Amino acid sequence: MSTTTSTITNDENKRPSFWGAIIGIGFLCFMMFAQIFLLGEDWVTHISLIFAIVVCAIIALYSGFSWQDVQKGILYGCEIAMLPMLILMMVGVLVASWIASGTIPSLIYYGLQLINPSYFLVTAVIVCAVASLVTGSSWTTAATFGVAFIGIGSGLDISPAMTAGAVISGAIFGDKISPVSDSTNLAAGVAEANLFDHIRSMFYTTGPALIITIILFFFIGMQFDGEGADISRTAELLSGISDNFSVGLLAFLPPLVVVVLAYRRINALAVMVIGSLLGAGLAVATQGVGLGSMMNYMNYGYVSETGVEAVDSLLSRGGLQGMMWTISLGFIGLSLGGLLEKTRMLEVLLEKMGKLVSNSRGLIVTHVFSSLATNLFSASQYIAIIIPGRMFVPAYRKLNILPSVCSRTCEDSATVTSPLVPWGLGGAYYMGVLDVSAWDYMGWTFLAIITPVIAIVYGLFNICIWREGERNDVNTYNQPNTENLPQAELAK
Repeated sequence: MSTTTSTITNDENKRPSFWGAIIGIGFLCFMMFAQIFLLGEDWVTHISLIFAIVVCAIIALYSGFSWQDVQKGILYGCEIAMLPMLILMMVGVLVASWIASGTIPSLIYYGLQLINPSYFLVTAVIVCAVASLVTGSSWTTAATFGVAFIGIGSGLDISPAMTAGAVISGAIFGDKISPVSDSTNLAAGVAEANLFDHIRSMFYTTGPALIITIILFFFIGMQFDGEGADISRTAELLSGISDNFSVGLLAFLPPLVVVVLAYRRINALAVMVIGSLLGAGLAVATQGVGLGSMMNYMNYGYVSETGVEAVDSLLSRGGLQGMMWTISLGFIGLSLGGLLEKTRMLEVLLEKMGKLVSNSRGLIVTHVFSSLATNLFSASQYIAIIIPGRMFVPAYRKLNILPSVCSRTCEDSATVTSPLVPWGLGGAYYMGVLDVSAWDYMGWTFLAIITPVIAIVYGLFNICIWREGERNDVNTYNQPNTENLPQAELAK
């Protein structure tokens, strides 16, 4: 075998046929359908993805790619997954240390007493939206406030899936419009839009989506008036926590430090390490946890042994090893995504869809569905922002549509739907942190469902599809601004 291989991206002769790409993507869809609806196995996604990788690899080999090309694509996906998966490992460590330190028990303890059950879901949306807006990270928000809200909701007899939907809806809204969010800056850079023009543009789609989400959770929350809730369960949780943990204001120090560090744009991995060590120190100093036990919790997860079943089931979680199911899913999902990208299967499909963009209506709708499909098949919102975004920029320019519309559409379709893909980075992360299956919470993640629908409606009826000359407060393609394209982290 020759020791030199031309790069995939520069070799125009290496290219799957349209039907080859359709077969590869179709097989993935079939495996997901069979896994859920025929076999009834929600948690074997890893194996379904491995089967899909095998089929796509065979198609790539048949299309002229070498095994080295296929392997490069797989390793490319693993490289994208590396930093997020390292962060996810540390999130497991952080959750365990925060339980042992009394941080999460204290958040649950005070939350049960302060939050009205009727307004719990709305509160979860708003608090997580504000936290994510300040930190620019939906992941940090889910790992801190999200875990606490899951515990509080359990004490109020509210479905974990419903709570997870509220948490994720708020978190992705704040992340989406935060000027310190990596996905926000990435979308602006890809579309050559000014960052703040991009944010202002997103308010026209994400703003109504948030309002609708809050209204829906408000009316849904009305059924939880506290009268039908099991008061004894709440009392049992409160006594179980207060009898076994030292609750107090000092326990809120770790999340406060994490929020401040995240807001100051300290590296996400470093933030998780610092938060974990701070929690571990508090556990040893204030909860009487031995150093050896603390290290065991951080590795294998905290094991609550209060004797109160409700407390033990709620607080037995976390740990580095406890994240391995999710981490392996992330690596396998991104391996498939890297293979599809580097063997140009996604490119072939998107080129076919690109023929539909002769007018603004077709352009917006095609962009939305292209990003959704790329998110679904690449398992990465970043790829879903970059590939369709860069592909359709010339079409936006040809129709004189402002770059802030293009960047907004990137996020309306790619960023917000990432949590709905169980094998993607977003879905795997939220499942691992909140301990709720994406198949369960996706129906309650209203913002992620409503936002792309609004984007499509705007496109069909030419609403807020601004063209050059219509607004003088935004930049145009004649004055491109690519300074917002981030150089580094591909994860929160």
